[in-house]
Amino acid sequence: MVSEHFSAEAVELLKQLIATPRISRNEDAAVALFTHFIEEKGLAVEREANNIWVVADGYDSSRPTLLLNAHIDTVKPVAAWTRDPFTPIVEDNRLYGLGSNDDGASLVSLLQAFRILAAKPQAYNLIFLATAEEEVSGGEGVARALKRLPPISLALVGEPTGMQPAIAEKGLMVLDCTAKGRAGHAARNEGINAIYEALPDIEWFHTYRFKQESPLLGPVKMTVTIINAGTQHNVVPDHCTFTVDVRSNECYSNEDIYNKVCESVQCDVKARSFRLGSSRIDPNHPLVRRALALGPTANGLPRAPFGSPTLSDQAQMPFPSMKMGPGESSRSHTADEYIELREIEQAIHDYVAMLDGLQ
Repeated sequence: MVSEHFSAEAVELLKQLIATPRISRNEDAAVALFTHFIEEKGLAVEREANNIWVVADGYDSSRPTLLLNAHIDTVKPVAAWTRDPFTPIVEDNRLYGLGSNDDGASLVSLLQAFRILAAKPQAYNLIFLATAEEEVSGGEGVARALKRLPPISLALVGEPTGMQPAIAEKGLMVLDCTAKGRAGHAARNEGINAIYEALPDIEWFHTYRFKQESPLLGPVKMTVTIINAGTQHNVVPDHCTFTVDVRSNECYSNEDIYNKVCESVQCDVKARSFRLGSSRIDPNHPLVRRALALGPTANGLPRAPFGSPTLSDQAQMPFPSMKMGPGESSRSHTADEYIELREIEQAIHDYVAMLDGLQ
C-alpha cells in the first residue's frame, strides 16, 4: 500500500477543492488552488484556459506517451442536499461534498500516482492533465488542451467506476428535429397540424433498432426527450420541434447514425455535434491486463472489464483509452455526494501498481 502520507495529502487537497466551487465554466479559483499545490511540490504546470497539465521529467519523443486525465469541474448542486455541498465533512470515514466522488477523488488520486510514478524511470513519457468543462462537454475543456500536448499513445481517464476497468464507453449525439405544417383555426377543418406530422417520426425513434449490438455497450439508444409545438389552444401549430438523445456504441460512428436517421424520417434533422463518439480499448491491451491482475477492489469485488453508459472526456480522445477510478457512478450528480477515504488510498495504490513498469 502507498504511504499514508500520499493518501492523507490527497484527502486534504480534496477537502480544499470541495470548499472551492468549481462548477463547469467557472473553475478559475479551483484551478488556481490546484496549480499552487502542484507547484509547491516542485512541478512545472502548464495551462490552457482552465486546463492544466504536468509533464514528467525526461520526456523523449521516441517513446510512447501515457496520459493520466481527470476533470476538475462539477455539476451544480441539486436542491436535495442536506449538507452544505461546499463544506467538506468527514463522517464514518466518508468525505461528503460536491465533486468528492465525481471527479475529485480520481483527480487527487491520479495526481499522487503521477508524482510517485514520475519519481522513477518508466518506459513511457507521463503527463497528468486536469481538465475543465467535462460536465458540459465544453469546447474549452479537453479538446482545447489536447491541441497543446505532444502526441498521446494511451490514456487512463479517472472517473468513478469502483476501480473497475471500463474498456468501452457510449458516445453522445443530440438531434434537433423539426416537423412542418400549416397554421389554421382549430375550430375549422383547415391547416396541417405539425404535431401530427411529427408523430410517425417520433414513433420511428421509439421503435427502430440498429442491427449491430455491442457485447459491452448494448444497442444504440435513441430517446425523444423534449417536444415543443403550438402558440395557443385554438391555432393549429405549423411547427413541431423535438430533441433526440442518441447514445452510440462502438459499432457505429455518430455520422453513420445521423445518415440513417435522415434517410428514415420526414422531419428536418440537425445534429448539434458529431464529436462525442463512442470509445473502446482492446480487451487484451497491456493496460487492461494490468488492471485485471490487481485483484479485488477496495469493496472486495473481483475486477471485470465493462462498458460504461456514461460520457467522459474519453469521447474527445482520438487514441486508445480506459476509464477507471475510485467511487461509484451511482453517487455522481446526487445529493450528499461522498467518497470513502479508503477508496482514495486504494486508488493511489492501484494506479501505481498498474502503471509502474508498464510496457
